[in-house]
Amino acid sequence: MAVMMDAEALTVFMREVFDQVADDFAVDHVGEGEITMRLLTANKHLRPGGTISGPSMFALADVAAYLVTLSQIGPQALAVTTNCSIDFMRKPAAGAHLIAKAQLLKLGKLLSVTDVLIYSEGLDKPVARASLTYAIPPKPLS
Repeated sequence: MAVMMDAEALTVFMREVFDQVADDFAVDHVGEGEITMRLLTANKHLRPGGTISGPSMFALADVAAYLVTLSQIGPQALAVTTNCSIDFMRKPAAGAHLIAKAQLLKLGKLLSVTDVLIYSEGLDKPVARASLTYAIPPKPLS
């Protein structure tokens, strides 16, 4: 698998297509079938008790799976999540960014399958694990 979009291209794409959430995320590394990115946590991501909310962790997993897929196929704004399973394993550290390490397990013509581990910055054990499937729009017939 060759990288078609690097960290800079993915960041520009997010600004163009998903400007409403682009500032919440930062792409740290893009490799062949892998991405490391972070949720830049702010007060809006917290739930009572001062921990990161489940929806915020889901958003990070979803965006990581989306971007690792696009890194391999190029800009496809209409690729969509078709399935997600997420396990919340431990409480994220308060006041720390979340880091997602996503690995593309399968990339087909119409589907991609990705595993994502989410960590609190500075901690060794993951706080969540997600498996996501994305539908890739079919290429137009020429």
